[in-house]
Amino acid sequence: MGRLFGTDGVRGVANADLTAELALGLSVAAAHVLAEAGTFEGHKPTAVVGRDPRASGEFLEAAVVAGLASAGVDVLRVGVLPTPAVAHLTGALGADLGVMLSASHNAMPDNGIKFFARGGHKLADELEDRIEAVYESHRHGEPWQRPTGAGVGRIRSYGEGFEQYVGHLLSVLPNRLDGLKIVLDEAHGAASGVSPEAFTRAGAEIVTIGAEPDGLNINDGCGSTHLGKLKAAVLEHGADLGIAHDGDADRCLAVDHTGDEVDGDQILSVLALAMRERSELRSDTVVATVMSNLGFKLAMEKAGIRLVQTAVGDRYVLEEMKEHGFALGGEQSGHVIILDHATTGDGTLTGLLLAARVAQTGRTLRELASVMERLPQVLINVPDVDRTRVKTSADLAAAVTEAERELGETGRVLLRPSGTEPLVRVMVEAADIEQARAVAGRLADAVKSALG
Repeated sequence: MGRLFGTDGVRGVANADLTAELALGLSVAAAHVLAEAGTFEGHKPTAVVGRDPRASGEFLEAAVVAGLASAGVDVLRVGVLPTPAVAHLTGALGADLGVMLSASHNAMPDNGIKFFARGGHKLADELEDRIEAVYESHRHGEPWQRPTGAGVGRIRSYGEGFEQYVGHLLSVLPNRLDGLKIVLDEAHGAASGVSPEAFTRAGAEIVTIGAEPDGLNINDGCGSTHLGKLKAAVLEHGADLGIAHDGDADRCLAVDHTGDEVDGDQILSVLALAMRERSELRSDTVVATVMSNLGFKLAMEKAGIRLVQTAVGDRYVLEEMKEHGFALGGEQSGHVIILDHATTGDGTLTGLLLAARVAQTGRTLRELASVMERLPQVLINVPDVDRTRVKTSADLAAAVTEAERELGETGRVLLRPSGTEPLVRVMVEAADIEQARAVAGRLADAVKSALG
């Protein structure tokens, strides 16, 4: 698997790449690294462990829990809950560590492990590197001190987490959702319980699809990566809007009443204006990644809101927000972070706040989202190439320079090696979709030629 930790934890095919042995070993290593860093000093540590509904999550959860308890960590098993719920509970319960088992939007055979530090924040890169190093040393026979007797960790189920998280979501809403009819697509994932409960308690009339997880159907033709069923359901039921999550519900995409998609950039635009109106948008600044549509940048400039851009990955958006005290950030993919109320992307919270803006203004989501005009954007994934040479290939640099010359100031080019998959992403924006497709196709061919 190369470096175990990607941009969003450890991820791979469950029971092939991501085995029970690996899950157990990483959990032991994480406990040791955090102990060495002084996180557990003066008390017996506690961890919150949650998962999405994947079948493989059952045995991986058992392995993680066993590893933590064997290293002297008490474990609170919260069961199937969204990633942001595990992050929230890690902070709210004063836990020293959080662990989420999920492969997010990936297909069912995959799974992943994501660690949260005290407070519910993602681990820093250097801590992940240290965990990986300790795991490798243990795997190759280096002994470690094992607690015995009363020193081992205790394990208990913590069913109260569901209610605590729903209560937290409702406490954040600036207004109720009475009068709105909303279709929720839960991707047969981790939010299948909490999201319908939160929207219903907030006053919305809801229609749910993709909310019957069986361990095998997560993200299968539904959710934020497959919006077709949500679009059809919104039109069929005459709903005001639709909300789609991914498997672990850290993302939110939307559909307006006409069935048109509202992406993460547009959602950020709507929320930025709403938060500024409530004096909650600190420094009148939004943080997003370099993948954001150029139309988003132009819309923010027109509204007098500053845009700060980071590398791709919600962890880098979060780092920028924490360092400078910004309140709102996110990605085009629907990861939206409202830092005053969440330490990671929270799809349910994002959907609730988006719906609250519709209810509060009396305007349709289509009208609200029109503050931003999306420029045509083409994304091509180029597999089976050496993604490590993206920045060093002279031939590829020449192809990019030529593409940028052709596009001028009306478009842009971005080449990015994936942090989670063995491929290179080619993104081109232009004023005209045909030009964007043509330039993207030529660049994809150049990537294959230069890096294949």
